[in-house]
Amino acid sequence: MLHITDPHLFADSEGNLRGTNTRASLQAVLDHISTEAWPADLVALTGDLIQDDSRDAYKRVANMFEPLGLPVLCVPGNHDVRKYMKEQLQTPRFRYCAANRYGNWLIVGIDSCVTGQAGGTVGKDEMQRLRNLLGDTDAEHALVCLHHPPLPVGSRWLDTVGLENGDEFLDLLAACGNVRMAIFGHVHQAFDSMHAEVRIVGTPSTCRQFAVMSDEFALDDNPPAYRRLELQGNGSVKTQLIWVDK
Repeated sequence: MLHITDPHLFADSEGNLRGTNTRASLQAVLDHISTEAWPADLVALTGDLIQDDSRDAYKRVANMFEPLGLPVLCVPGNHDVRKYMKEQLQTPRFRYCAANRYGNWLIVGIDSCVTGQAGGTVGKDEMQRLRNLLGDTDAEHALVCLHHPPLPVGSRWLDTVGLENGDEFLDLLAACGNVRMAIFGHVHQAFDSMHAEVRIVGTPSTCRQFAVMSDEFALDDNPPAYRRLELQGNGSVKTQLIWVDK
């Protein structure tokens, strides 16, 4: 599977975020994926799909991902508008906060957003939905997708807008016993750590990246990126971070 996150698209094809044309940078990533033809069954798109709060930006998302020919499991980020996201991503390719079985793996999308806030929380109902999905599946392994990081990433300003109930969320994953990995976006940088037996992985944005280990907001000059994930039958995951020079 592929992990793509935080494209921050605009309805305007020339839309610019912090000096980056986000359509062009996402297109560079998608072109790289198509050219490399690495075998994938699914794209996990973990939030901040758009930047300008518009319906038309989601139409751009749909149009850009369609040529990949892959199902796209998408979850909202703090810059997304849930109503428009659900309304506009109605093509058969897109699955909003869905749970899908791939071999002996269950892939689950979770909404971690709080309207009007940069930080996130997995709400009571969503936590129960996740608990039920993980408890009811006969898949031996599970991977959970969300927008907000459930662990501190070591950057003081970003750690104030992570997952507020990260401990509760991680306790649930550990208690279920079948979750091998959780992947997230939001932080525009790479992250890879373990919590109990669960691997927690973040992927940089397809547009502009944030400086690592920075106390205050800061950008770096790393290019757009995406991640390849190979889900193994024994529950391990091989992962490769791909930086894409535009």
